[in-house]
Amino acid sequence: MVKIGNIELGEFPLLLAPMEDVSDPPFRYVCKQQGADLMYTEFISSEGLIRNAAKSTHKLDVFEYERPIGIQLFGSDINSMHEAALIAEQAKPDLIDINYGCPVKQVACKGAGAALLQDIPKMVSMTKKIVDSVKLPVTVKTRLGWDDKTKNILEVAERLQDIGIKALTVHARTRSQMYKGSADWTLLGETEK
Repeated sequence: MVKIGNIELGEFPLLLAPMEDVSDPPFRYVCKQQGADLMYTEFISSEGLIRNAAKSTHKLDVFEYERPIGIQLFGSDINSMHEAALIAEQAKPDLIDINYGCPVKQVACKGAGAALLQDIPKMVSMTKKIVDSVKLPVTVKTRLGWDDKTKNILEVAERLQDIGIKALTVHARTRSQMYKGSADWTLLGETEK
């Protein structure tokens, strides 16, 4: 049985990853009909959310039939991420997910997503502030590291576990690989231990 906080998912759950411009409510509906056990919203900009931007607040829409569902947030400022997590919690998802894995230039070059893999103390501080302030389980999505020279997923996993995240999703590539090249499955196995 896989359990995230109080959420029980069965032995081999099927999860719908958060995908920008893909995992919107109609797509989530189809996935739920096809057996998805846990789904996530598209990722939401913390800055957009705290500024009440329509594009960001619209992504907070979750529906009962989607449960369990997580809202995924991304950002580079600790206080903005904290405030955004509190706003997201009011939408009544089942969990909050933090994106430390997005490799795209528009996100990483602003210090968000995978860029936080270059500043683990900030990543830990940001995550701790969110874990300590919301009543929901907090999970994290990340990558193996920034590039081949900085595959720091083992340190990241240990430090985030120590501050109370309930699950960690790891894309088995570095930020510099983007979505290309070979995934490093050996590091995933070591992270699981």
